[in-house]
Amino acid sequence: MLDSGFKQPGQLMIAARDEAVTTPSHGPYGLLIFDWDGTLLDSISSIVECTQHALRDLGQPPVPDEQIRGAIGLGLRETVERFAPGCDETLFKAIVETYGRHWLETYCHRPRLFPGVRPLLEGLRDEGYLLGLATAKGRRGLTRDLKATEMGEFFLATRTVDEARSKPDPQMIVDIADELGVTTDRTLMVGDTIHDIEMAHNARTAAVAVCSGSENRAALEEARPLVCLDRATELPAWLSPEGG
Repeated sequence: MLDSGFKQPGQLMIAARDEAVTTPSHGPYGLLIFDWDGTLLDSISSIVECTQHALRDLGQPPVPDEQIRGAIGLGLRETVERFAPGCDETLFKAIVETYGRHWLETYCHRPRLFPGVRPLLEGLRDEGYLLGLATAKGRRGLTRDLKATEMGEFFLATRTVDEARSKPDPQMIVDIADELGVTTDRTLMVGDTIHDIEMAHNARTAAVAVCSGSENRAALEEARPLVCLDRATELPAWLSPEGG
């Protein structure tokens, strides 16, 4: 949401392009792009708490937690407009700066992966899938998260709102697919928000929704993903010839 980052592993990206022929031939997808918060990282509650903390500090009226959860996955301006509509530039900057300060001082030290995420990505990588990451975080915050969770090794290309337009614009997906030499029709987006699913539709890419983050199942199903899974760790079973 309002924070964040990750550095591009250049050598890995070059290797991915050179070894693209090793992507799975048994299914329709060679590239899997994951969202981060709420999909692989159990960070939704921390984002909501940090946002409420920032709003209290600035004397802003209280906002329902669900309203904040519904804004997760958007860019900064779009997010702030959800709970402070029509705010001027001064208030916008104050909210972003206050949120960022609290995040760095307290909430960024709490990153935790959902159970089973590391084995999930290890297994997908061993199957030959190329893995990417598309997040509404900024580059600095994603870098910090990936270092803390030791997950950077899995992602051959990443995009944040510092390099690409906010979801649901398709740029993140298109950029990652182009970088790794995979067509969008061989790409699958996995995310926990309607913004992830809409981004995939806009990129003409298939999408799988997971119910582990900020959206409920009914809202996700309305966005028309291929399937709604309870959590990302169910993806391999769905991708298998028997499951998908």
